[in-house]
Amino acid sequence: MRESSNPIMRGVVRDNKKENGGYASFSQGFAGAGQASMAATQQQYTDQYTQGYTPQTGTRPLTIDDVVTKTAMTLGVLVVFAAGAYFAISQNESLAMPLWLVGMLGGLGLVLVATFGRKQDNPGIVLAYAAFEGLFVGAISYVFGNFMVSNTSAGALIGQAVLGTLGVFLGMLVVYKVGAIRVTPRFTRMLMAGLVGVLVLMLGNLVIGMFTGSAGILRDGGPIAIIFSLVCIGLAAFSFLLDFDQADQLIRAGAPSKAAWGIALGLTVTLVWLYIEILRLLSYFNSD
Repeated sequence: MRESSNPIMRGVVRDNKKENGGYASFSQGFAGAGQASMAATQQQYTDQYTQGYTPQTGTRPLTIDDVVTKTAMTLGVLVVFAAGAYFAISQNESLAMPLWLVGMLGGLGLVLVATFGRKQDNPGIVLAYAAFEGLFVGAISYVFGNFMVSNTSAGALIGQAVLGTLGVFLGMLVVYKVGAIRVTPRFTRMLMAGLVGVLVLMLGNLVIGMFTGSAGILRDGGPIAIIFSLVCIGLAAFSFLLDFDQADQLIRAGAPSKAAWGIALGLTVTLVWLYIEILRLLSYFNSD
């Protein structure tokens, strides 16, 4: 089985084998940094289900319906909390920073617990992550839509970002299904290198921003910032191919149904990163 660039996905495979045998500004990109930082653990996971895996008696094998249902539940919780956070901030804008910080730190903490604590298939952790990430997404959407643009309404900006995210997700699903881009070890290594490179650039930009009191050249809305956001969007899009392949291999190998929670968590991490990068890019084009 090829490894995913998303360590949450890889952790699902690893853990099931064992069982069955700070932030400078709103424009710095927490979700992207979180996704890229996970790539450093790529080499510690290998083909686990396809090498002699035998399901335990009484366990129901994973199906595509499990993946769709659990992912829909996770995204549903995220959307509800995002909408609630957005409404609360619209009534009291002083809540923007607290909700943003709570959502960001809570989501990051649960991702780390799920990844390093081997709890990717725990529904409580997955849904709690979705709730915290919903607060973060709602807060950052309000800030981008109301404070960082001037040529469009918040609703239009957010709507375009949502449609763009769904479009990229569905487009990459079609690309995977028709085999237009094959997921190979070389493809995985190249994407890994890109994710690590993005992480290094983000950290460097963060340090520079802390000393200069600005968002840094990668997030200031200029030509370089636009190119960097396009690169991040591309990496997030191609990450879906590896995640789809990982889920497909888990289903083929007869992984237990609870692995669907880990797949849902991994897809949600990538979706959030993609949404924020698209939202940021749109804000560049709609600001003074």
